[in-house]
This record gives sequence, structure tokens and C-alpha cells, in this order.
Amino acid sequence: MEKQIQLCTFRLGKLLLGIDVLSVQEVIKCPALTPVPLAPSEIEGLLNLRGQILTAIDLRRQFSLPEDAGANDGAKMLIIVRTRKVEAALIVDSVGDVIDVSDETFEQAAVNVPASVRPYIVGVHKLEKRLLHVLDAEATASISSSPTL
Repeated sequence: MEKQIQLCTFRLGKLLLGIDVLSVQEVIKCPALTPVPLAPSEIEGLLNLRGQILTAIDLRRQFSLPEDAGANDGAKMLIIVRTRKVEAALIVDSVGDVIDVSDETFEQAAVNVPASVRPYIVGVHKLEKRLLHVLDAEATASISSSPTL
């Protein structure tokens, strides 16, 4: 019997990524963030979400992807991730649908995945005409898991 899970999909540039929907608390439009002096570059700022302070992590910077010069900062979205160990807001370009995927479409990440992204990628799902990269929610939302260059 094949195992099915649901993934919340989102985009960073041309990349289609997904994260387990059980780790996603909510998705909101990116509000103004409070900057944090001397913070690592991937930390965009802090967010007060109904009385709880969350760290906002820019996934483009965390994954060492180039900035999108044509991107509209007002269109950025936040995916609020909560696991047993971490809570954070992930800044993404856009949010897609929640999709069902099964074990039969899953493959481990390729060995040529860049080192800057390898700690975060669990594997890929082969969808019709595209690949969906699956992220480890805990590693992605943890600043301490960022590789040092």
C-alpha cells in the first residue's frame, strides 16, 4: 500500500518546492518586518504574529539563489512553519496549491544538488511535466542548520 502525503507548494523563481502541510500553520502576505542588526543574511527580520515573535527567513538567501530584480516585494508571501523544535516564517515568491503525492513518484535528491541546498532537500516528486523538490520543514526553518561557506 502506497503512502500518500499532502504538500504545500510554493515557488522561488522557477523552482517548484513543497513542504509537508502538517508543518504549515498558515500562509499570509508578507507584512513589514522589523530588521535585526548583525543577524545572518538569510534573516530578513522579525514578525509579530498575534503576539508571538517569529523569525522571517528569506529562502532565496538561505538557498544561495540570486535575488529576483523583477520581483515585487509586496507580492512576497510568508509560510508560517511550526514543528516540534522550530517555528519560523519562510519568505517565498508565491504560494501554490496543496497537492497529494505518493511514494511511487518520490525519488531521493540527486547527488549533484548544490551543497548550499542539500541539507534542506528531502527528495523530489516526479509530477506531470515538472519536478517538485520536497523540503525538510525543520531544517529549512532552523537558522542553525545553515551551512557555513
